[in-house]
Amino acid sequence: MKATVDQDLCISCGACIDICSEVFDWNDDGKAHVKSNEISSDLEDSVREASESCPTDAIPIS
Repeated sequence: MKATVDQDLCISCGACIDICSEVFDWNDDGKAHVKSNEISSDLEDSVREASESCPTDAIPIS
């Protein structure tokens, strides 16, 4: 699984970080970003939940 955060769509609500802080964190611009391109299989459900919870659909996963 791969996830990204579209910086143009991110509104810094923090939902993704609250749901899955193992994968998401704040960047220097105060927006969410993915900490690592390697997402372990045990975190996939949390990453999907974070993506679905994003109010601006800024987190595409593949």
